[in-house]
Amino acid sequence: MTVTAEPVRQRTAPESVAARRFLDKVFKARELAVAAVLVLMLGATQLSNSEFLSQQGIKDLMLNATILVLVAVGQAMVVITRNVDLSVGSVLGISAFAAGVHLQGGGSPFVAVLLAVGLGAVFGVLNGALVSLGKVPALVVTLGTLYIVRGLDSLWVGSRQITADALPQSFVDFGHDGLWVVPCLALLAVLVLAAVGYYLRSYRGGRDMYALGSSPEAARLAGVPVRARIMTAYVLCGALAGLAGALYLARFGNVDSATGSGYELTVVSAVVVGGVAFTGGSGTVYGAALGAVLLTSINSVLPAIGVSSVWVTAINGFLLLLAIAVDRILALRVAGVLRKKAAQKRSARHG
Repeated sequence: MTVTAEPVRQRTAPESVAARRFLDKVFKARELAVAAVLVLMLGATQLSNSEFLSQQGIKDLMLNATILVLVAVGQAMVVITRNVDLSVGSVLGISAFAAGVHLQGGGSPFVAVLLAVGLGAVFGVLNGALVSLGKVPALVVTLGTLYIVRGLDSLWVGSRQITADALPQSFVDFGHDGLWVVPCLALLAVLVLAAVGYYLRSYRGGRDMYALGSSPEAARLAGVPVRARIMTAYVLCGALAGLAGALYLARFGNVDSATGSGYELTVVSAVVVGGVAFTGGSGTVYGAALGAVLLTSINSVLPAIGVSSVWVTAINGFLLLLAIAVDRILALRVAGVLRKKAAQKRSARHG
């Protein structure tokens, strides 16, 4: 007679559950705080400039945020796994030019978008392979691919420039048209945001990314396919950067060798400001999207109130440092909560 033993299931420690609930509350509060700051900032600007939130003003705010939101969503997935992708700006630029060359030759807009997404995914595979299989630090890998892709882009593009005159009118119109004040690009960004957010929350692959970011060694021991999850995050990040490149072309109708230059730092700032911990394992893509909207709105608010736009970079840097400081304080607070509850449990056991 064969006896089959039931698999042993690990029980979640009460302190782990409490810490998880505490973290969830904290990061929801972070996202609400970002949303509140955004609303207050826009409201105060409207009071000083009554034309700021006009129909066209609202549409411009959404259009300005769309590209950064898409790239921030992809970056958030990578950061959640305790990695980073600094090549997104270069990938956006070369993908935009690839889509433009295809359209310039009379190609289909739909195929141009697929081409940009595919090219971005290829660079995502390269980054993911070097990080997950080669076990090279993500910062080093993606800093290298940033310069490699930028160099390839410069060699390919040279002094050429693609303008709206060389693009199909339907493609250019898609970059500006919409439903009332909501642009088509913003609707597409919301669909992507909802899909990625649902994947991270409801599918095992998404939950594995959080587990990997929280503790890579524990995730590995728990049977999480670490290499596959890192590869997935990088491929999706690259694909979304490629999509953002195609939409950048539709939005601005102008691409050259400098397109996307310096964009990676703005993306990282948006993700961290939005509550995604740079140490991985916490935060949401919704928070990253809010961070992106906040940063692009600052870029619109300053000129509207008569402040030079040269302050934008300084403000972004300040917000990034502030977000990192908050993350550090929260990490210390969570560690303190865990130690306190562990001590209480030991006291109760020996009492």
